[in-house]
Amino acid sequence: MILDRRQAITTGLVATAATTLLPAAAMPVSARDAATSGQPPAYYRIKVGGIEVIRVHDGVAARPLDASFVKNAELADVQAALAAAFQPTDKVVIPFTTTVVRTPQHTVLIDTSLGEFGPPTAGAWAKNLAAAGVAAAKVDLVVISHFHGDHISGLRGKDGTSAFPNAKVMVPEAEWAFWMDDGQMSRAPEAMQAGFQNVRRVFGPIAAEVAPFTDGQELVPGLRVMAAHGHTPGHSVFLVSDGSDQLLVWSDTTNKPELFVKNPGWQAVFDMDGERAAATRLRLLDMAAADRLLVAGYHFPFPATGHIARDGDSYAYVPVFWQANL
Repeated sequence: MILDRRQAITTGLVATAATTLLPAAAMPVSARDAATSGQPPAYYRIKVGGIEVIRVHDGVAARPLDASFVKNAELADVQAALAAAFQPTDKVVIPFTTTVVRTPQHTVLIDTSLGEFGPPTAGAWAKNLAAAGVAAAKVDLVVISHFHGDHISGLRGKDGTSAFPNAKVMVPEAEWAFWMDDGQMSRAPEAMQAGFQNVRRVFGPIAAEVAPFTDGQELVPGLRVMAAHGHTPGHSVFLVSDGSDQLLVWSDTTNKPELFVKNPGWQAVFDMDGERAAATRLRLLDMAAADRLLVAGYHFPFPATGHIARDGDSYAYVPVFWQANL
């Protein structure tokens, strides 16, 4: 019997659906194992002109949601914003994604995630770096956006060894001045003492070699610093550019976009100077929307890259359209 075109298409669709809907027990063992053993390595490549940018995921952490998380908003409003984004309303789930910038001459790592110090829901960063083809020994520059533990802890292992032994380390000048000041540490509240100690653990052995950077400085060709203070005293973001192509590495400008892109005036518990952080956030949101920049956020949902769009009097985060080919 000869099938007409419509019958052939229908038969093919039915066959495909039947295969897709096979019960797990009927699947080949290898396919069943792959489907139940967790996610594959999480990294995502982007081209900015001739520069390769790789977003490398570490995992997530969760903290209970209470009224302290957003300092100047009602808890009910925060829960409503999370619910609208299909997020849990009893906790805040925060992802971590670092950035590798590969130019013709350099392999630059921006921030070092939690390393060996994260919760069980994180800790995939070293594996994902290796899967992305980024050898630790080949990283020649590590750039730090600010000194919160989830951005610096992975620079040094629990045994004290450097994770990137051949890399120069560069940090914001204002960040170094604050966190390495013994007077600031002595006056800091108890909740910040662990942060000060972690800064000394990470940077103490290499203090003499760490190089400061300032606003507007070009770290390597195609990678420039932009001051974004407020979240911390020296918090910085980075503009990757080649010709007309640009990508803004956002660091912690918005933390969770589900909350702080739509509500840029909200101040997160992590913002050390809440009013200045909110002003910085508004400035960068406006710039990203006006210039239609591609934006990479440290705490965005993976692949943690997208655009900022105007949404009435506010803004919206629009995730990148996944590209299989560069």
